[in-house]
Amino acid sequence: MEEKRINAQKKAPIYEALQYFRQMRVVPFDVPGHKRGRGNPELTEFLGEKCVGIDVNSMKPLDNLCHPVSVIHEAEILAAEAFGAAHAFLMVGGTTSSVQSMVLSNCKRGDKIILPRNVHRSVINALVLCGAVPVYINPDIDQRLGISLGMKREQVARAIAENPDAVAVLVNNPTYYGVCSDLKAIVDMAHEAGMVCLADEAHGTHFYFGENMPVSAMAAGADMAAVSMHKSGGSLTQSSMLLTGPDISEGHVRQIINLTQTTSGSYLLMSSLDISRRNLALRGRQIFRKVTEMADYAREEINAIGGYYAFGKELINGDSVYDFDPTKLSVHTRDIGLAGIEVYDILRDEYDIQIEFGDIGNILAYLSIGDRSQEVERLVSALAEIHRRYKTDGSGLLSQEYIDPEVVMSPQDAFYAKKKSVPIQESAGYVCSEFVMCYPPGIPILAPGERITPEILAYIEYAKEKGCLMTGPEDSEILNLNVLI
Repeated sequence: MEEKRINAQKKAPIYEALQYFRQMRVVPFDVPGHKRGRGNPELTEFLGEKCVGIDVNSMKPLDNLCHPVSVIHEAEILAAEAFGAAHAFLMVGGTTSSVQSMVLSNCKRGDKIILPRNVHRSVINALVLCGAVPVYINPDIDQRLGISLGMKREQVARAIAENPDAVAVLVNNPTYYGVCSDLKAIVDMAHEAGMVCLADEAHGTHFYFGENMPVSAMAAGADMAAVSMHKSGGSLTQSSMLLTGPDISEGHVRQIINLTQTTSGSYLLMSSLDISRRNLALRGRQIFRKVTEMADYAREEINAIGGYYAFGKELINGDSVYDFDPTKLSVHTRDIGLAGIEVYDILRDEYDIQIEFGDIGNILAYLSIGDRSQEVERLVSALAEIHRRYKTDGSGLLSQEYIDPEVVMSPQDAFYAKKKSVPIQESAGYVCSEFVMCYPPGIPILAPGERITPEILAYIEYAKEKGCLMTGPEDSEILNLNVLI
């Protein structure tokens, strides 16, 4: 049976169809207008003839993403088998599109959804679109690291008991920093209450293919999961998977996806999903074993430098940190007197090392299938040198990454309400009508419908001073905020 499954996973139907299509030398009188690159020689020189040659439109031999019946349909079946899902949808709008389709498939205006506040903005964007009402669980904070943790079982049970009319519970699996909640217990609690359980697995692709990983959403019995294949899975940026369990209607989800996703699905993105799924299904265990070994080695070496704290499984406490993603190389920097974003900037500007993000107190170096040990050594050496050159007193640094919000109204009502623009320093006490966040990681500091407080304003000003990339507001310089009148 296992041999049969492995043989099936050797197929890549979209990739194979594109290879055959390339050999056919079809004369194109359809879009895209560059006509296999001939009309845009500079683009062809930059990307290569092979790449632009398969940047084609939907047609019968290549299927249609909006209504797949042949090669895309086959690719989805193989992906579902690889991920242990009832169905898998190939997504070309990023995991933002997957998350929003997941929420929109289960929530309508006025419905309650239970979720942690430290979600990606795509989740709250979905609430703006559909009008669902968030019931936030404010996660515990690790006081040393200043990061938000997972949802406690008791917190979820209380939220369900206090909101029996809620329709869904959403869980981060894992957080950006690698923290996992007790997903199986939360799934069981949601189902016992007649609610669906949704998982944002933007950073958990490897849970499905590695060994000794935290439980994946599908293995835990979740109803839907948004999986960012381009992050740790190796596919092209903007490609993603949306997975569903057996009790979710495939046809309904397809209808929801088609409300917002492009009708011109990129075959570059779809073929990258197809090839990457095959790669992980056949070689994922050995790939992620190596990634975990590199991350473990890096944690040990970085902690030996002194001052830094590369945290890992020692954070596990059986509840708010039920498990930890061993591939995440998250490093606390405040004890060397530098904010994470300052270390991020130094690594890029002085050592030509680009890490995933730096925030107020931590950095994240994202290790995945393309990393090699020599680059890890280079990162460790650079951090050691930064410690030697820049270590200072960190007593004046802000410590906490997460501030509990005061929610006044739903994101949709606030986003579309009458508003006015006020100078940010005069906005305390008002209700915000837009987003403010550092990106990455894209977790809102403020979301529509939340009260602006002096503490939040101090955090925003501090993050700007330290060099965080602030995004979200209509005013790109973030000198003014839109607030409710």
